[in-house]
Amino acid sequence: MALPLFIPPCIRTPRGQYHLPPPDKPLRVQIEGPLVAIKKLLPHISWCLSLQNRTFPQPAGPELARLTYRAVYGQDVSSEVSGDLVVRDESLGWMPQRRPEEELIDYDGVTFDHLVPAEDTDPEVMQINIIEIEDDKGVYANKWLAFEVDPSEYIGKKVLAVPRCCQKRKGTQDRWRVNALVDQRMHGREHLEEQKAWEARHKLHPEFEGVNDFLKPSAA
Repeated sequence: MALPLFIPPCIRTPRGQYHLPPPDKPLRVQIEGPLVAIKKLLPHISWCLSLQNRTFPQPAGPELARLTYRAVYGQDVSSEVSGDLVVRDESLGWMPQRRPEEELIDYDGVTFDHLVPAEDTDPEVMQINIIEIEDDKGVYANKWLAFEVDPSEYIGKKVLAVPRCCQKRKGTQDRWRVNALVDQRMHGREHLEEQKAWEARHKLHPEFEGVNDFLKPSAA
């Protein structure tokens, strides 16, 4: 049985601007987390777990994007709205500290655009992390989240997903990292563009004249 994806209310005052965002605002959303947690959301989806064959997108990628869209915006994706949800990237990783004996994908993430114009290569970003509770009975969650987690509220009931504003990590590299990864996939680049080079290049765009966009709270 599939468990629901749960994004709790923002604990910040004032509320984080992307927790939860207005539906008419263009936004790039990345959600990622341990595969063991994602499989609880999508138990009937097949996976290609070989690190040598990173199929894009994984069958679960668009499905995870749709689940996230529904949790963020409180409604389903509309086929009548151009650009309502466009999958842009997928992060597939191996966490050797968890399973050193197996070189298999055990961490997954998907990035999708909501109403982002095709020519916008540096949109604002919402970062969401899926938190696995059952594996360690909430130890990781209570170490890295800005609120207390009671494992009994989640184990076997729902999967926790938390936007960056309610985590202890500040996420100052989120915008660069997510957008540079999308750029890398779109253009088939071998290496990820470094943050300083990315920021310098995008500050030259006319829409950034006179505005240090990367110092705004949304970049954290």
